[in-house]
Amino acid sequence: MECVRRLERKLSPDEADVTLVTPFAYQLYLPLLPQVASGVLTPQSIAVSLRRSKKYRTRIIPGGAIGVDLKSKVCVIRTITDQIVNEPYDYIVLAPGSITRTFDIPGLTDHAFGMKTLAEAAYIRDHVISQLDLADASQDPVERASRLQFVVVGGGYAGTETAACLQRLTHAAVKRYPRLDPGLIKWHLIDIAPKLMPELGDKLGSSAQEILRRRGIEISLGVSIAKAGPEEVTFTDGRVIPTRTLIWTAGVVASPLIATLGAETVKGRLAVAPEMNLPGDDGVFALGDSAAVPDLAKGDGAMCPPTAQHALRQGRHVADNVIASLRGGPMRPYVHKDLGLVVDLGGTDAVSKPLGIELRGLPAQAVARGYHWSALRTNVAKTRVMTNWLLNAVAGDDFVRTGFQARKAARLKDFEYTDAYLTPEQVRAHVEGTSRQD
Repeated sequence: MECVRRLERKLSPDEADVTLVTPFAYQLYLPLLPQVASGVLTPQSIAVSLRRSKKYRTRIIPGGAIGVDLKSKVCVIRTITDQIVNEPYDYIVLAPGSITRTFDIPGLTDHAFGMKTLAEAAYIRDHVISQLDLADASQDPVERASRLQFVVVGGGYAGTETAACLQRLTHAAVKRYPRLDPGLIKWHLIDIAPKLMPELGDKLGSSAQEILRRRGIEISLGVSIAKAGPEEVTFTDGRVIPTRTLIWTAGVVASPLIATLGAETVKGRLAVAPEMNLPGDDGVFALGDSAAVPDLAKGDGAMCPPTAQHALRQGRHVADNVIASLRGGPMRPYVHKDLGLVVDLGGTDAVSKPLGIELRGLPAQAVARGYHWSALRTNVAKTRVMTNWLLNAVAGDDFVRTGFQARKAARLKDFEYTDAYLTPEQVRAHVEGTSRQD
């Protein structure tokens, strides 16, 4: 979206036609998803519509790119109505993001929830509240105990913030359930790594762990999932946890779209030059989680991490380089010094490391929320988020389910459509086949 809006502002209507291929015509600010899941923010507050742009003239194709033929300069698209269409291009910017990284663990994709999309965050909130409702209505102590245990896998920012925010949700909600024993509600945060959020450093990482443990969250490091079932999860250390809620946030991988190009990759991410163009292919650019962009600020062969901080700036920078290429001017390499890390644990709890300065508590919370607030694209989004924060702080939550948790459950495999992509051979065959028909 950053790229599209910059192209709209800097290119005249007769200079280029801009087309955006996306299932959703909005920019999703992913770092605030845990607060949507916990009900602190409404889903609309972190989804910024492209159609709010005053210079909006982009043609939006509602669907997902499932393959790109670099030789023919054709993007193959599956629309939201499941129709497959070809879209030719002169310049293409690949920003498909990432998908949840999963492993060959029995039952994982059938029984776990992800935390990558707005729909997943809203669904998880409904699911967690429904577990309280069902536990409150149950006469079976075994069922009640399993519904009140929650497991989050992944000790990175997403997993830690998700566990922290949802634990606050259940802690506040259980006061409205007089038949439930608050002591039965148990949250487990596990990670195969030896530390939570190692990028924070030992001191801040230990502070975050202490905050979570003080709230009653059980943290297990060096542990992962051996198998997952509908009513229990088995850890690799042999423990069996009765639970109906498994949230999987153990990292991300580049979108499968990148594999359809048949180009060089770095750990699944498209290998691009510092200018974020694909060497040897005219008019191809990539950014964000799916691009291995050299981090010139760090040097030593480092790649930019898959964070919103870099993606937002890369979007604007790619737009400038596309315009420079179109007009025959020089392209500039992408350089951005990391501004630091912020972790919002809900309430007044947070740890932050802006520009290398370690902060805890309210100062860290002010920095975390201030950074997220300033990163939102429009004044409308900023107003909504600030209003949500203030309203939640003053009035709390009503713990209302919106109806996602109906008879048919949805899990990780139902949200990310990872089986929709074509192989490079299928892309070429499809493009050549449709060309002959034309």
